[in-house]
Amino acid sequence: MRMALRFVLPLLLLLGLLSWAAAPFVGDLIERWFRADVEMRSRLVFHSIQETVVGLVEAKADRKIVQLFERITLDERVLALALCLPDGRLADASKSWPRDYRCPGEDRPGPSFGVEHLPSGSVLSAVFPLVSAEGETLGRLVVLHDLRFIERRSSSAEAYLAGFLALLALGAAVVTVLVARLTLRGWVRAVRRGVIEPAGTLDGTDHPPEVAPLIREMRQMLRDLETPRAISEATRIAWGPDSLRGLLRDELPGAEVLVVSNREPYIHNRDGDGIVLQRPASGLVTALEPVMRACGGTWIAHGSGSADPDTVDRDDHVAVPPDAPCYTLRRVWLSEEEQNGYYYGFANEGMWPLCHIVFVRPVFRAEDWDQYVAVNRKFADAVIAEARTPDPVVLVQDYHFALLPRMVRDRLPEATIITFWHIPWPNPEVFGICPWRKQILDGLLGSSILGFHTQFHCLNFLDSADRFLESRIDREHSAVRSGGHTTLVRPYPISIEWPPAALAGVAAVEECRAQTFARHGLAPSVRLAVGVERFDYTKGIADRFRAVETLLDSHPDWIGRLTLLQVAAPTRGRLAAYRDTQAEAEAAAERVNARFGTAEWQPILLVARHHEPEEVLALFRAADLCLVSSLHDGMNLVAKEFVAARDDGDGVLILSTFAGASRELREALIVNPYDVVAMAEAIHRGLSMPVEQRRDRMRLMREMVAENTIYFWAARMLLDAARLRKRRAIERNFAAVSQRRAPRSEPPRR
Repeated sequence: MRMALRFVLPLLLLLGLLSWAAAPFVGDLIERWFRADVEMRSRLVFHSIQETVVGLVEAKADRKIVQLFERITLDERVLALALCLPDGRLADASKSWPRDYRCPGEDRPGPSFGVEHLPSGSVLSAVFPLVSAEGETLGRLVVLHDLRFIERRSSSAEAYLAGFLALLALGAAVVTVLVARLTLRGWVRAVRRGVIEPAGTLDGTDHPPEVAPLIREMRQMLRDLETPRAISEATRIAWGPDSLRGLLRDELPGAEVLVVSNREPYIHNRDGDGIVLQRPASGLVTALEPVMRACGGTWIAHGSGSADPDTVDRDDHVAVPPDAPCYTLRRVWLSEEEQNGYYYGFANEGMWPLCHIVFVRPVFRAEDWDQYVAVNRKFADAVIAEARTPDPVVLVQDYHFALLPRMVRDRLPEATIITFWHIPWPNPEVFGICPWRKQILDGLLGSSILGFHTQFHCLNFLDSADRFLESRIDREHSAVRSGGHTTLVRPYPISIEWPPAALAGVAAVEECRAQTFARHGLAPSVRLAVGVERFDYTKGIADRFRAVETLLDSHPDWIGRLTLLQVAAPTRGRLAAYRDTQAEAEAAAERVNARFGTAEWQPILLVARHHEPEEVLALFRAADLCLVSSLHDGMNLVAKEFVAARDDGDGVLILSTFAGASRELREALIVNPYDVVAMAEAIHRGLSMPVEQRRDRMRLMREMVAENTIYFWAARMLLDAARLRKRRAIERNFAAVSQRRAPRSEPPRR
């Protein structure tokens, strides 16, 4: 025992001295780490608001500058913001600006950082020069960060270090006592058996038992990185093209962005001897195109226009948008056989009705599946050909490419693949109808991140993977591990650009209303309801017409006073279900008009043609009410576009409970589209609603859409992608260290 104490006491004393000596260095290291983080945060704030502040300074909008500063200081670490003039005077500042702090005296050409010690505590000042587009110096933006949290965390770290070293000393002392009592031969055998020889298996790799707990803890820490901890910070940023570009620059430096979708954002068609440019009526294109304009990169899509082959270069590229090119469109060519099998067959006769619960039986044919596989491989080849780096960020869009993520993963294992499923995901019982359910699940699980509109769809997918695929489901972190790869499953409610770019070219509300009424021969006293859809059986157009009929039956005072203007673009006319949908809607409109219409007035105006975005927004601005009565939908961006178009603060939205948008636009009149009586009453209520209530509801919906824009949708996915890439880097480094094992020694010969 005395011999043991001779070892233990000096060891405890030595580790105590080490703890006392190392604590200041650890505190200093932590302080430098946090200072670097605060400086990076300052740069992000500056890059996010730089152009906005410059514009407000030039417009002399001091009040708006202060309001902007106040919103940013909601972050607990941002103490205050101020705008200092070139002569050193304080121009505008947030309310939290310290009274005893003055603008920096010297004018430096670039950003500068420094620590100031105020009576209230230490702050870090970040000073950024503000320069106009013409190169004129407008002043300096000063961001103050409260550094007291660093002091608190440094103290905690020093305490933890001391406790850790104390525990280490105790453990080392116990080991020393045990080792001292072992014979040399027993000690050698124990080391060989416990350290050198493998014991136990963890994640398919042999590790000594002493290392296995450490590996488990490290892997738990890495899993914790998957938690979307930055969402609360992201919501405080006014996301737009500039802040999205800043995110790519700061969080994904040098990342190559590739988008894959079936539908292209710009279509070139022949019109006589000329070529016309058309933007398709697609919610996907409406949502994603502003993101590509902000991020750049390459969009890979099917070249479906009659003049598309004549407008590309030898690499099948065309720069878009035509008026101000900022990204590349790569067109992929499909034969008629491929188009019939992949698009019209498996995708739209199989997957579309399977995922939308509208009681249309899905059709699955083996020859369609073969074409679906072949086209997915063709698009995967295009992704590989376009990739200039081994780890691009690939954004795969929708149900047309369920197999593509795995195909790309097999050839670009370091790629960050984000797949977004724009339509609902059914429950396992419904999904089990698909003969190739395992292949579809395996293909999607080649993604790094798999996104859906709602948490409900995420849960349906996890249940499907759990039932039909050999996989490990982590429901706490919403992740699926299959084939040695982990896929995060996340809800990302998609949205629109705010404000829509097309709105800049649209007339004022009163002018839009006058033009629309004149174009369609409507009397000024008529109340106008609008619907904007494709002729798709999921949109419930005929049910909408039956609701109007029920309204005129139950409330005959609306006869002659209400017109529903339904815009519907023909789509997928090769498929019988879509032709029948259009025929049913036309027959329903004719029946209602024949029953209630007069020579001067028709209750339903059905316009069966494609409308450009500016035309749609003009209709929304002219309307008293918008009907979105989808029988089943992923999101339905028409609802959000209507809200965005009403900058006059007026208008009523009637929204199906089976559209994903109903989870966000709670101030709309939510209806069951299968209940035509309830829909009729909702129309009556909307048209009779007092103006104050209409405006209150519209204000709340506009605030929601303005905050959760398409840029915020993209930022959330890219932030998650950035964390995954950092996580993979940590895993690679850790795996390299953990696999450095000492060679096994030969057992002693007897």
